Amino acid sequence: MTTGLRRPILGVLAAVAVTSTMDATGLTAFSALPLALLLAGFCYLQGISRKEAGLNRGQGRTYFLGLLFPVAVAALIILVALAAGAIDLTHTNWKKTGINFALVAFSTVLVAIVTEEGFFRGWLWASLERAGVKKTGVLLWTSVAFSLWHWSAVMLKTGFEPPRAQVPLFMVNAAVIGVVWGLLRRRSGSVIVSSLSHGVWNGMAYVLFGFGTKVGALGIKNAALFGPEVGVLGLVLNIGFAALLWTWFKPGIGQAN
Repeated sequence: MTTGLRRPILGVLAAVAVTSTMDATGLTAFSALPLALLLAGFCYLQGISRKEAGLNRGQGRTYFLGLLFPVAVAALIILVALAAGAIDLTHTNWKKTGINFALVAFSTVLVAIVTEEGFFRGWLWASLERAGVKKTGVLLWTSVAFSLWHWSAVMLKTGFEPPRAQVPLFMVNAAVIGVVWGLLRRRSGSVIVSSLSHGVWNGMAYVLFGFGTKVGALGIKNAALFGPEVGVLGLVLNIGFAALLWTWFKPGIGQAN
């Protein structure tokens, strides 16, 4: 292990270990919060500035793309599910759904800035860059680390717990989604942009489509096909969006000034 990579690797291992321990002991509701302490601690030890960690305002149009990602994926899944007759709105309370979406989206944006996005696409991103990892490597390794960090959420008794057959697809999907948010972070230079996308994604994915074995407001029961995170259609669309962003950003994929 080179000296430059020691801290990124130890940081990710610490994040996975602490979150897994909290998930295993019934503290899932708070298991992302230690990432804020790790973010602050490692940034201090390495002298990583707020700008390096992406804790600054990003480019305006990247906010639009951040919103477009979850909205476009959800809309396309809904259209296919409608055509397949997989949506059941007979028990949907739209007022409650709207409130739940707003609460999940808003709280996720605020928390993600200093936890998931701030840690993986903030500190880890900057730390890998300092270690001399190339741009594509930074994008891929932060996405893989982001996916691995979620293992305990889907394998332990956390309330999420999708059927075990869906876990491998979820882990791949988490990495692909990480690539999308990583491309947004790279282009904008800001984890606030990726946090906005993350918040809207969580609101749509968990409120509209449900999580684990729980059915969401759309009444879709076949999550293995239609789930944004655990479904085959979700994976295909997420890969497609990641490919579009990569193609669009590639000529100027360097971080914004």
